[in-house]
Order: sequence, then C-alpha cells, then structure tokens
Amino acid sequence: MADLSTFSDSNENISISCISNSDSSSSEISPPTIAALRRLSENLEILIQSPDFNLYSDASIVINGGSLQVPVHRCILSARSPFFRQVFAAANEKGGKVELKEFARDFDVGIDSLVTVLSYLYSGKVKPLPEEVCFCVDDGCSHIACRPAVNFMVEVLYASFTFQIAELVTLYQRRLLDILDKVAIDDILVVLHVSNVCDKACGRLLSRCIEIVVKSDIDIVTLEKALPHDVAKKIIDSRTILGLCGVEGPDFPDKHVKRIHRALDSDDVELVRMLLKERHTTLDDAYALHYVVAFCDSKTTTELLDFGLADVNLKNPRGYTVLHVAAIRKEPKIIVSLLTKGARPSDLTLDGRKAIQICKRLTKSVDYYRFTEEGMDSPNDRLCIEILEQAERRDPLLGEASLSLAMAGDDLRSKLLYLESRVGLAKLLFPTEAKVAMEIAQVDGTSELPLPANSVITSANQATTMDLNDAPFKINEEHLSRLRALSKTVELGKRFFPRCSEVLNKIMDNDDLANLALENTEEQVLKKRRFLEIQSVLAKAFTEDKEEFDRSALSSASSSTSIEMVRSKLIRK
Repeated sequence: MADLSTFSDSNENISISCISNSDSSSSEISPPTIAALRRLSENLEILIQSPDFNLYSDASIVINGGSLQVPVHRCILSARSPFFRQVFAAANEKGGKVELKEFARDFDVGIDSLVTVLSYLYSGKVKPLPEEVCFCVDDGCSHIACRPAVNFMVEVLYASFTFQIAELVTLYQRRLLDILDKVAIDDILVVLHVSNVCDKACGRLLSRCIEIVVKSDIDIVTLEKALPHDVAKKIIDSRTILGLCGVEGPDFPDKHVKRIHRALDSDDVELVRMLLKERHTTLDDAYALHYVVAFCDSKTTTELLDFGLADVNLKNPRGYTVLHVAAIRKEPKIIVSLLTKGARPSDLTLDGRKAIQICKRLTKSVDYYRFTEEGMDSPNDRLCIEILEQAERRDPLLGEASLSLAMAGDDLRSKLLYLESRVGLAKLLFPTEAKVAMEIAQVDGTSELPLPANSVITSANQATTMDLNDAPFKINEEHLSRLRALSKTVELGKRFFPRCSEVLNKIMDNDDLANLALENTEEQVLKKRRFLEIQSVLAKAFTEDKEEFDRSALSSASSSTSIEMVRSKLIRK
C-alpha cells in the first residue's frame, strides 16, 4: 500500500517518489504502479471537475453564510483528512452538510481557495496558482506578490491547516516564504495574522513576518488594530529593545489622541468635538482623518470631514495621505467624500504610488472585469478604481446637473419631479453607485412625490398632467432643501459615474419620450407602455424606501440612550 508522497516543485505536482511496502524492502516504485496511481489520480480529478459533480455527491461544504454549497464525497475526504473523518462522523444527522464558518472562524476562505484544497484531496496534485484569481488589475505588476496572489495563498494555507493536511501546509508556507521579501508591508500583516493562527505548523513563516514588521514603518495604532494583542506587544517590545521607536515617534499616541480614537471607534463625533475644545490636540495632530478612514464607517468619516478642521491632504509619518488610506480600505463612499472635500488623487506615497495604483494592486482582475447585470450591485473594488480614474481624468465639474435639469423646465415642481424620477431610476438600475451619491448628498430615499399616474413628458421633459384642475403645487423650504440634495446627487453621479449617467440621460432626456402622446403608432404605444412600466416600478420603490426609512428612524431613536452611556464612559477615561 502506498502511504507516502513527496512534492516535486519543478512541475507543481505531487510526484510519487517513495512508497513503503510492507511486503518488500525495496523503496523503488515499478512503472506499472506509477501508471496505476496516475490513472487513479486522473479519474478522481475528473470526478471533481465534472459538471454533474453534485449528482454523485453525498455531502456539501457550506461557505459565505450559506450562499454557496460545494458538493463533496464523504468517503474520499474522510480517507484523506482526519478533520473530515471527525466532522462527517458527527454530521450524519445533519445530512452531511458542513458549515465551514463553524470550523474556520479566524479567516474567510473563498470558493477558489476551497476548491483548490479539495482538488488536491481528490487528485493528489498541487496545481499552479490560478491566474484569474491571483492577478491584480495593475498592468505593471508581476502578479507574484500582489494582494490577490497573497490572499489566495494565505487562504489555501489556512484551509489546509483547518483540514489537517500537513503536506499542503508545508508547501504553501514555503511558497509564502519565497515571496515574502516582495510582499507589500501592509500585506505582510495578513500573512502574519494567519501564520499566527496556524501556530507551530507555520512557525518559520510567523518568525519571518514578525522580523520584517519589527523593522518596518507600520505604526503602533495599525499594529494594535490588525494583530492580536500578544503579537502586537511582542513586536512593540522588540522595537523598544532594538531602539526602533517607529516613524510616529515614542510618544504617539498619547492619552488625548487615544481618547479621540476611542470616540471615533464609538462613532461619536460630538464627543470628538468636545475633546477638541480642550485644545490639547488637533485632528491633524491625532491623524484623525487617517484613523477614521481606516477603521470607522463612512457616516462617521463624512461627519468628521464636515467639521472642516482637518487637512484632507495631510500625509502621515508613513507618507500616506488620507486618500491613500481610503484606497487601501476600498470603500467607494469614503473615496467620493474625500474627493468632494478636495483630496488630491495625484499625490504620491514615499515609494511613488498614487491612490489608484494602490487600489489596482489590491483588486482581483476577475472582480474588476466581471459583468454586472442591470440592477445588481457593482463590486466595490471596481467602483473605487472607476471613481479614482474619473477624478484623475479631469478637474471636478460643478453644476453638472444644470443641463439635464434645465430640460425639466423652469417650474420648480417639474424640476423636483424630474430629479426624484432620475435618482429613483438610478437606484433601480445602478443601486451601488446611487447609494454612494445619495448618502454623500444626504438623500434618505427616493421620491415621496411620485409622478402623477396620468402625466406625460413634454419636449422639455416637464411633467404635465392631463387634468388641468389640479391644485397648484406649493413650494416650501422642505422641498427646496430636497431639490438641492437631489441636485447634488445627480452632480456626484455625473462626476464620478459618467457611464451610469449616460444611460440615465438616454432615458430621462430622450426626446423620443416627448412624443409619446402625439402618435398612436405601434412603436409609440410600445414606448409609452415602457415608460409607464418604469413609472410603476419607481412608485413601488418609492413606497418601499419610505417604509424602510421610517423603520430606521425608530431604530435610531431607540439606540440614543446607549450612545449617551458610551459617551459618558469615554469622557471619564
């Protein structure tokens, strides 16, 4: 019986080079035996690659919170892994389903990484790194040590450790050690975190990562946020012994800076305002914008930006502007908020990178080029790159909604209805992009003033009712405020999402829609029917948005007491 395999790194396959046989003292493998093992491997590999794979499986591994299930065979996995032997023995009553998150709590494992590990268990072969998963968007990258490649290898390493596949852990630890000197220092933290979870199985990798981070310019705040307390303390103590205080200096962060950071962690910008009145520290002294962009939500970021008390282009001791940090975070709303406040996309890091280059190096090409169906959410990674590209392409254009808005006519009611319809349509067709623009413009939802059911569109895109006895529309300050917010939403959309805006222009500003009521041809009837369908869908969306907003308002009111308790505790510290 064959019970030992060794790796052949030259061709990325496991080659059978040594078999111990209980009936023979010879360690050599006969050619027929090698051929038989190869056929067995190929047959099992075909099984996992078959499009009808799920027809033959008797169990499944559930990932991504249940959104994906990978069909597997209990007998094969149990024979190859002690982990699966124990799990499937206990899972008989659950129909053979294994919730991966129950066993892999410290790090997320993607579908591609999981399939790579399962493929090894079935075939005994270690395949080359899949290009579609390990390539980033940066054309100048060698794709050896960019974030997608590092993430894939780390995920396979972690899954192999979880599934108790010692030989695969050894191989991927060696692969990571080989490229570690080429990995960006921020990505080293990802490798360090997982190698620490794997503990003794990845001792060499862990030691090497710690050695690199000790000598790096990563600040103390980032270390404490990204790593377990004991690992961060070990690195900080090592720096102290070696006389390496870090780029931020020995006294950072002081007590007052920590209080500002804690207030931001609690999303309490009012507490930050109170702390600033003590005049011990400014937002720039605390690198508060860098902190909030890296670790807090987009709402807190926007509120802190609205203070107008911090330099949005300030560089931290590592040479990163706030926009550089936002590119690492890859949150579209935060990037747009910074750009609207004057962040410069052309600023360079100490090693000569712009925000868009940082973002591209972190983004998988498969995510960037994946087709997104109309009405579905766009990937955040791609949106961030598109926003930064648009910001670099030209200077901000103010009042871009004016041309389209002018087509709505001079009547304020018509303008408001036009904007409501345009933003509502954007929310249906481009939900992620619309959400970014709406949140920054502080538009809570789509229209509470839906277009009348008997309205038509004139050549100026004015909403004109067929009933001339309708009561005059009264414009008050609430409507004017909403009109300004909707106008800003459209301007942001045209500035940062021109592709989406062009589609909306064709729908909202199309002269063909102006003639819906003039002819009764079959083509005109179809156009009118299509317009009424859009109008009906918008009206439904408006109602749903209003209900959701009302629920969130109640939730916000019920949580105000707990926020005050947290604030009082932070003030006392």
